[in-house]
Amino acid sequence: MMLYIGIIALQVACVVHLVKTGRAPLWLTAIIFLPLVGTIAYFIVEILPGMGLNRHARVAREKVEAALDPERELRAARDALDLADTAANHQRVGDALAALGRDAEAIPLYQAAIRKTAGDIDPVMQVKLARSLHLTGASVEALALLQAIPPAAGQSERDRRDLLRAQALEHLGRKEEALELYRDISARMPGEEARCRYAALLLDQGWEGKARKVLEEVENRAKRLDRAQRAADADMYRWASDTLTRLRGQGA
Repeated sequence: MMLYIGIIALQVACVVHLVKTGRAPLWLTAIIFLPLVGTIAYFIVEILPGMGLNRHARVAREKVEAALDPERELRAARDALDLADTAANHQRVGDALAALGRDAEAIPLYQAAIRKTAGDIDPVMQVKLARSLHLTGASVEALALLQAIPPAAGQSERDRRDLLRAQALEHLGRKEEALELYRDISARMPGEEARCRYAALLLDQGWEGKARKVLEEVENRAKRLDRAQRAADADMYRWASDTLTRLRGQGA
């Protein structure tokens, strides 16, 4: 009962805030017809910003905004490009398209951004272009581009590039080279993508025992994290858990 009363009170507060501040009428529809989800979303997106957000609150707000309007940043980026035809604005549109999984559309934006840098090599932009090329099947071009970029100064950036390079090599059937790269970077990279990709390729090559050891490491690491920390790699942890369960059932 208290929870129900609390939701009603928050709903009323959100409606009052909406009317006083003149927020978009669409919010009123969401609050009335989706009282729980709509009210919470309105509170996170429209009220929390004025209360002094910490990092976690900002992340929550960004996630809600992205879920409610996934093309919001794309529209803003295109508006900025219409106002100023700069390399940075071309890159911003490319980033927005890539974030939506529209890498084929992102490629010409990244290429235009690179042309506008007057011959100066921007490694960040080059890597973004290489990633979009790989994700659209142009892994040969992606590898060539990665090879042409000046070496990264820091180990973490070198590892991120090697992760992309390993994916491209795997896609091209050069699996021994990909395995070596995955093995090397999986020991250093934060998160679980490198380890899970390494395990998946080991399985593909018939190395179930080695893959199981890698996945058990992922499992052990997950046990030391709380739910919020696991959220960033939730899909990887889920895949690792399901695969490990299958391998154990097979006695691998």
